[in-house]
Amino acid sequence: MDKVRICRVIARLNIGGPAQHTIFLTAGLDPSRYESILVTGREGKAEGNMRDLAEAKGVRLIYIPELGREISPGHDLVAFYNLYRLFREKRPDIVHTHTAKAGALGRLAAKLAGIPVILHTFHGHVLRGYYGPLKTNIFINIERFLARITTCVVTLSEGQRQEILGFGIGRPDQVMIVPLGLELERFFNCHSRTGELKRELGLEAGARLVGIIARLVPIKGHHFFLEAARRVASLVPSARFLVIGDGELRADLEAMARDVGISDRVCFLGWRLDLERVYADLDLLVLSSLNEGTPVSVIEAMAASVPVVATAVGGVKDLMEDGKTGILVPPGDIRSLAEAMVQLLEDEDKARSLAEVARRFIYPRYDTKNLITEMDRLYQRLLAESDRL
Repeated sequence: MDKVRICRVIARLNIGGPAQHTIFLTAGLDPSRYESILVTGREGKAEGNMRDLAEAKGVRLIYIPELGREISPGHDLVAFYNLYRLFREKRPDIVHTHTAKAGALGRLAAKLAGIPVILHTFHGHVLRGYYGPLKTNIFINIERFLARITTCVVTLSEGQRQEILGFGIGRPDQVMIVPLGLELERFFNCHSRTGELKRELGLEAGARLVGIIARLVPIKGHHFFLEAARRVASLVPSARFLVIGDGELRADLEAMARDVGISDRVCFLGWRLDLERVYADLDLLVLSSLNEGTPVSVIEAMAASVPVVATAVGGVKDLMEDGKTGILVPPGDIRSLAEAMVQLLEDEDKARSLAEVARRFIYPRYDTKNLITEMDRLYQRLLAESDRL
């Protein structure tokens, strides 16, 4: 039997879960049975990129520079044409898109090119918390239409599946769950590197480190984190706060840290590739988002046995059970966020217990091995139903 040809499309390989997921999936499928290429566009200035990871994994990349995050009629038309031309040339058996822009252009081009199996994975979505009602409704209607030309819609969790169906996107028999897949084993022994990050930052060994790892954009709610950090700082003198990531709000957030009087206790570290060193010294990971898909930082922290406080939004509720694998708080609730942070910083036994249960929950469910197994099974079923096999 000939190899199954897959063309995977993602708008950009910026630092984050969707890029890791698509790279690991593209690289991990059995090369004796699958031939895969990954199409990507241009990242934003402060987003970072994961092209080095793709290269290290031997992933074949095809660049369409016009395929980026922002809506641009001229660039979008060029990207659509180039995708259509690529699909006509390569004749893939499967086109699998990831992220909103790639999902729209890629699925339309695949349908026009006559591709037999078309999938789209929702890593997150912009259908709540990003825009006003009118624009949000337009995007919901676009996704409803796109679902009609899609063989299978993939979500990362049951909660996300119910949310997508609740928007009227897809049919229940069409929307499948395949969890995010990451390389988690590298975090199991990261505590052998305890102290390295503190020494780099010139912090005392007894400092309690609270970190947030996310793009510096409004939906991530960093201003809630900093306001909660101000409250925590007054109650836990040894607490220090790490903001890891970059983005459009960096200057504003740095100014806010000064304005609330905690700039001497907050370190803005930008993007870090040495995450084992980061998790080794974290006493607590915080997620303050207003909307999420399946956040990578929470999964990694759980794998590294770092306790987590997170807002109960999107796929977070499928990752964490309040009081068992971490603490969940309402989005935008600064008081609850600060209280949960103080609780786990002061009660180390509880923090340790939550982290131990969390690691057992997260692995191997969110490991790359499970991702590849589940997606292989789904691909084979969809191909059989399309009479390709």
